[in-house]
Amino acid sequence: TYLKEHRPAMYSLYMLEDRLTEHLNTVDDEAQERMDILVRQMMEKQGVTEELKARDQMVWVGAVNNIRNEAEEIVLKELVYI
Repeated sequence: TYLKEHRPAMYSLYMLEDRLTEHLNTVDDEAQERMDILVRQMMEKQGVTEELKARDQMVWVGAVNNIRNEAEEIVLKELVYI
């Protein structure tokens, strides 16, 4: 949808060359890998551990949700909205 609405020339080129699915799969793979790395690094940096999960699950869930949201914003800016 982003390509179609904001990069119509690129979208049309990928469609004409029958490469849209390949491009989307590549971006998705890169985004998933980057998300995993960022979440792991951010959890480590913020001290969100299995020990915290065992001690206070609600705090752990909140922290992980915040980290995932922040990581998703970073990934979208780095890989999608370029």
